[in-house]
Amino acid sequence: MSSYKIMIVEDDVNIGDMLEEVLKLESYEVTRAYSGTEALMLLEKGRPDLILLDLMLPGLSGEELITKFNGILTIVLSAKSDIDSKINLLKKGACDYVTKPFELSELLARIEAHLRLMKENSYQSQPLDEGVIKAGEIMLDTNLMTVTIGDSEVSLTRTESAILNILMLNPNRPIGRSTILDRISESTPDCTERSLKQHICNIRKKLQQMDNIDHIEAIYGIGFQFHES
Repeated sequence: MSSYKIMIVEDDVNIGDMLEEVLKLESYEVTRAYSGTEALMLLEKGRPDLILLDLMLPGLSGEELITKFNGILTIVLSAKSDIDSKINLLKKGACDYVTKPFELSELLARIEAHLRLMKENSYQSQPLDEGVIKAGEIMLDTNLMTVTIGDSEVSLTRTESAILNILMLNPNRPIGRSTILDRISESTPDCTERSLKQHICNIRKKLQQMDNIDHIEAIYGIGFQFHES
C-alpha cells in the first residue's frame, strides 16, 4: 500500500470528490483544501508528498499559492492551455501541468512517475550532517561553503553555496529562476535575476574543473537542472 500523502487544492467540490475517490482507491492518503488560505493552514499541520493545485481559487490564487509550497511536488490542474501559462507555473515551482479536462489514468500515471522520481532522488541526494548533502560523488558543505568531488575540493561564495544546495536537493528536476531566487532571498539578498546566471556559470566552472563534467544544465524558458553525473 502507498504511504504517500496528497493534498487536493480545488474549490470545485465535484472535481475534488472525484480526485479524492480515485486517489484513495490507489491507497494514497488524501487531504482537501477548498481555498488558498485553507491550503496554507493545512501545510502548517503537515507536509504532503505532492499537491494537486487548481489555479482559480477563492482568496489566494494558485499562482500566488505555489510560491509558498517550498519545494513540494506540485501538479497544476487548469483549464488554461496556452504555453505562456504553463511556462510561468513551471518557473514558479510546478513539477507538471495538466490541462482540464484530463484523463484520470494519465493524471495517476504522472503522479506515480513524480513520486517515484522523488523517492529515487531521496536516495541519491541525502543530508549527511546538518549543512552537508551528497549527490552521487559530489558533496556540499554549506557551513564551510566547500564542494568536494573525490579528492578535489573548491571553495564557494555564500551565494554559490545557497544556489548549489537547492539544485542538489532537487537532482534531475528543472528549478525555475524565480524559485531559486525566492528560496535564497533571506540568506543571500544580493542575488538578482540578472546576477543569477553569472553565479550559475561560476558554479558550473568550479565543478567542471574537478571532474570534467558539466553538472548544471540550463533549461530554456524555465531555469536550471542539476545532474550528479
